[in-house]
Amino acid sequence: MPKSTIAWPHAPPHRLTAGGAYFVTAGTYEKEHHFRSRERLEVVHRGLLKTLHEGGWQLEAWAVFSNHYHFVASTPAPDNLGLLLKTFHSKLSTWVNRLDATPGRKVWHNFRETHLTYEESYLARLNYTHQNAVRHGIVHTARDYPWCSARWFEEVVTPARVQTVYAFKHDQIKVDDDYPVAPDW
Repeated sequence: MPKSTIAWPHAPPHRLTAGGAYFVTAGTYEKEHHFRSRERLEVVHRGLLKTLHEGGWQLEAWAVFSNHYHFVASTPAPDNLGLLLKTFHSKLSTWVNRLDATPGRKVWHNFRETHLTYEESYLARLNYTHQNAVRHGIVHTARDYPWCSARWFEEVVTPARVQTVYAFKHDQIKVDDDYPVAPDW
């Protein structure tokens, strides 16, 4: 039988073949708020940054919520992303299921990535990610949300770069982000 070229219908296809910048979104199973508390958000946030750093990914923007996260990161070799996130999600699942006394519960669903090959798309997704807590109505100013990169970004890059990125419109980009967020973080 010939090898099928049709993507598996129950999961997004992962086309991690070329180095560069990627926009990634991952969500919990059935959009459940498994990480609804400061302590839990801190564990997800710290773990995500550490996992990507150790995996050779250069983080440029991130936003972590009780039921999903987004990040923009670059790498010369993206083929390790699936294993990195699988391992990260597995450790988080074991940890949160132990806290909730729910062994074996499915915690994470899938992740989606977009290879950012156009400058405008890259800048729009950087802005989208930095401003995501504002978009979700959790804070009025992105830098006030502790589990996103906005404050860090504003402190480490030049004011001109901040202005350039924040000027990019992100309301026209297509992002699977219909996650209801928990306002009580």
